[in-house]
Amino acid sequence: MPTETFEFQVEARQLLQLVIHSVYSNKDVFLRELVSNSSDALDKLRLEALRDDALDVDASDLHIEIETDEDARTVTVRDNGIGMSYDEVTQLIGTIANSGTAKFLKELREAQDAAGTDGLIGQFGVGFYASFMVADEVTLLTRRAGEAQGTRWTSRGESTYTLESVDDAPQGTSVTLHLKPADPENQLHDYTAPWKVREIVKRYSDFITWPIRMTPKPAPVAEDADAAAEGQPAEAEAAPEPETLNSMKALWARPRDEVSDDEYHELYKHISHDWRDPLEIVRLQAEGTFEYQALLFVPSHAPHDLFTRDYQGGLQLYVKRVFVMDGCKELLPSYLRFVKGIVDAQDLSLNVSREILQQDRQIRMMQRRLTKKVLATVKDLRTKAPDDYATFWREFGTVLKEGLVTDADNRDAVLAACSFATTHDADEPTTLAAYVERMKDGQDDVYYMTGESRQAIENSPHMEAFRAKGIEVLLLTDPVDEVWVDTVGPYEGKRLRSIAKGQIDLGDDEQSATDEEKEKKEKQGEEYAGLLGWMSEHLAEDVKEVRLSARLTVSPACVVADASDLTPALENMYRAMGQEVPKTKRILELNPEHQLVRALKQAHGDRDDHTALTETAELLHALAVLAEGGQPKDAGRFVKLVADRMERTL
Repeated sequence: MPTETFEFQVEARQLLQLVIHSVYSNKDVFLRELVSNSSDALDKLRLEALRDDALDVDASDLHIEIETDEDARTVTVRDNGIGMSYDEVTQLIGTIANSGTAKFLKELREAQDAAGTDGLIGQFGVGFYASFMVADEVTLLTRRAGEAQGTRWTSRGESTYTLESVDDAPQGTSVTLHLKPADPENQLHDYTAPWKVREIVKRYSDFITWPIRMTPKPAPVAEDADAAAEGQPAEAEAAPEPETLNSMKALWARPRDEVSDDEYHELYKHISHDWRDPLEIVRLQAEGTFEYQALLFVPSHAPHDLFTRDYQGGLQLYVKRVFVMDGCKELLPSYLRFVKGIVDAQDLSLNVSREILQQDRQIRMMQRRLTKKVLATVKDLRTKAPDDYATFWREFGTVLKEGLVTDADNRDAVLAACSFATTHDADEPTTLAAYVERMKDGQDDVYYMTGESRQAIENSPHMEAFRAKGIEVLLLTDPVDEVWVDTVGPYEGKRLRSIAKGQIDLGDDEQSATDEEKEKKEKQGEEYAGLLGWMSEHLAEDVKEVRLSARLTVSPACVVADASDLTPALENMYRAMGQEVPKTKRILELNPEHQLVRALKQAHGDRDDHTALTETAELLHALAVLAEGGQPKDAGRFVKLVADRMERTL
């Protein structure tokens, strides 16, 4: 096949420039990224050989080789792993397949925030692009295991690349970098120097489980004077043995005091393809009838696709130090899908399948212990490292709260690791335990309100009486909050109660109310009975009931739900998921102390014909709906009524 020239996909070209100029501050990491890709290719080949008996490959000496050529100014990283087909080279290197990448790049351009490119590290090809930080030209030669024909890819990292099929490519992949001139002032070192290669491999890739080899250059041969005088050639020196640069020691199997944080961090970056250090390291070693070791990492930031269907979570699974599966989702529940790491079991089959994992008793045991360990670690962060906990909650609080709905067995542990925004403090979130400690005497419920934002909730009419009486309210703004509050049940004997549902009497019950307060309440009930009955009749199509409110101090009216009703936000969520939800009528509450409501009561009592008041009742209900962030049933009619009223005042 002749050599063909292609243009990089627009997103790939933009990303390439970002990687070259913005993402990596240390150019040495190009070698780490290439070695990491080679390690992944070796893992995949060994798995393919296990699962496909018909695959004719030699897996007896899987390794990574680094070759430098000082005269040609090249560095080559070579592996005998799975390799790539022609189509895979095109898809994985010429384009960026993830649909979220284009959106991310658009947001990045708008924000002008180059640091945000960290979120893209982890897609295949991104680390490969780092080669162009140090090279003027990159050549990739690859042949997929089991195929006869190979592929050569070449580019100068600008707008185009070339592809051609080749017949003599060895199995695996080699990447040859034609290096730029060394420029130490700009951190561009001489990467043909063997000592520099050793240093980089030792720092970034020492833990790689496959041997990383480099063949030293032959030592100069001393000239034999007698032989030279007789015109005889000097004896050729035997080629030196390849040198293995990495220790290949599994960090998770070494004692904690023998491993530095930097080594752990490099392992995290290798398995996660993240560029930042992890927020926390979690170690676990189980001994006895079922032995395994785990080394987990809590990232310091959420990936941009965490809530998409395409997100690839899960841990790496090893059996007796042998890699058997990437993205093993059975080891942690989905609400901990952001956790990265390695689990090394002693008693599983090397040929384990995902179907077997779903039924395996040992896997379920590991999941239970790993889940409890991660949740306990997060809880401890709050007291031991408050700043780290604040980072964790900002990045992963929303996904962690999914566990309050889906994981009944660990619900208490999840709840103990959670924190929530509150009216008690504008900046610091609170725990349920801290809320209960601050509850006022006689308060039996933990009060909360859900909404789109803190500002929207704080401006809600439902907050007025709570603000006036200084009663703390949890402010819940994530969609999952609409669900878990009805799932967890009482906390330490205290109900979780929405301030937008049911009757609210804040200390004004029959036992605590004075005789004067009781008499005033009874009198108001009698005075407003006619208005309430008339409004209930005329608004019957939209409301379940019209009643006086104990929760309003400033606003004229608000709408509330019965204690057992779904909130409007939850109804919308179910409808968005394609579920049929019957429309629920809500309750309209009136503030008997508000001048508008008093005037409406007076007009209703003074007139026999209440036709003119119908529009006022409609407007009052529509205003209450607007105040909670909803929309009037008939927006056009609402606008007309408001315009007519404004006209009459001029």
